[in-house]
Amino acid sequence: MTYSQTLACAPARPDLSAPPIGTLSPPVPPAVLGGVLETHRVGRPLSAVPVAEGLLNRGYRVTTEAGTYFLKCYVDAATANRPAIVAQHRASAALHALGLPTSPPLADSDGRTVTAHGGRLFALFPWVEGGHRHGTELETPQCDELGALLGRVHGALDEVCAPTAQPAGYRTADPHDSARIARELRRRARARRPHGAFDELAERRLTERLDLLRGYAHRRPAPHAAPPTGWTHGDFHGLNLLYRGGRVAAVLDWDKLGRQPRAEEAVRGATLLFNDPVGGVLDLVRVRHYSQAYRATGAATAEQLAAATHRVWWERLNDFWMLQWHYQRGDHRADPLFAAAAGQLAWWCQEYEQVLDAFAN
Repeated sequence: MTYSQTLACAPARPDLSAPPIGTLSPPVPPAVLGGVLETHRVGRPLSAVPVAEGLLNRGYRVTTEAGTYFLKCYVDAATANRPAIVAQHRASAALHALGLPTSPPLADSDGRTVTAHGGRLFALFPWVEGGHRHGTELETPQCDELGALLGRVHGALDEVCAPTAQPAGYRTADPHDSARIARELRRRARARRPHGAFDELAERRLTERLDLLRGYAHRRPAPHAAPPTGWTHGDFHGLNLLYRGGRVAAVLDWDKLGRQPRAEEAVRGATLLFNDPVGGVLDLVRVRHYSQAYRATGAATAEQLAAATHRVWWERLNDFWMLQWHYQRGDHRADPLFAAAAGQLAWWCQEYEQVLDAFAN
C-alpha cells in the first residue's frame, strides 16, 4: 500500500499561536456524541466517559450496544485539519496491515474515517484494552523491545508514506533570541502577584537558563548537521503507548505524523520515557538498551544518533513553551511538567558526555 499524500513536518512543540483549548472547546454535548455514533451504526450509546490524559484534543470512552470504542474529537487548531487527519488514518491503517501495533479508525456508513458533526471533526476507534507505563517501570528487555519497535515504525513509514526529499539543512534556535525570550518571561514571573511557588521556580530556572545560553552559545548546531529526514510518529512517549501483558499493544495518537530528522524522535522519546518524573534525570542504563535496539534495526547509525542527541539538547536549551503557555497564554495545563523538564536540562548540561555516550556508543 502506498500512502501518497505529503504532509508538512509537524512542529516539535505545541502551537503557541492558538488560544488555550479550554476557552474554545467545551465538552462535546451528548447530542453531538450521539449524532457521531449514529453515523457509524454501532448501536445505541450507553455511556460516554471523558478520557482525561493528554494536553490536546478530547477523547471519550464510549460504550454502545455493540461494544466499547474510543471517540476522538479534534479541537486543537494545529491538528483539526481534515486532509491531514485522513492522511494520518491511512498511514495508521497501512502500518497495521504490516503487523505493527496500531489501532486504525473505523469507517462510518459512508466509508469515511473522519466525521464532521456540530462544527467539529471526530474519529471512532476500537477500544484497546491496556495501560500506560513509564519507561522506568520497564525491564531492560522491554527497553530493547521499545527501541526496536520505534525503529520498525520508522522503517515501515518509509514504505507506506511518500518519498522524502532531504532538505539542505535546518536552522536551529538563535541563543540571542532565546535569551530575549527568557528575560521577558523572567520579568513576567517576577511581576506576578500573588507571587507563588511556580513563579519562584520559573524565575530561578530562567536565570539559570540565561547563564547556560551564555555558556553554550558556541555549541549551536550547524544547519547541515542534522541526521537524515524521514517520516515519524511525531509524539512518541508513554501516554501514546498502550501496554498489555508487558508488550506494547498499540502506538496511539498519530496527530503529529510528519517529516523531521528521524533519529531526533528516538532521542526525544527517550527523554520523556526514561526520565525521573520529579527531577527529570534520565535512566541512562535503560536509554542505552533502547537506543542500541533502535540502531540495530538500521533506523540510524551511531553518528546520526549522536547528531540527534546534540540537536535535541540544543532544542531543549532554547525551548520555553511551557512558560510561554503559562505567562503569555494564561494556560496552565503544562505547569506540572515544568519542574522535571527544567531539572532534566540542567542535569543534561552537566552530564552531556554521559548522555551522548548512552545514545550513541
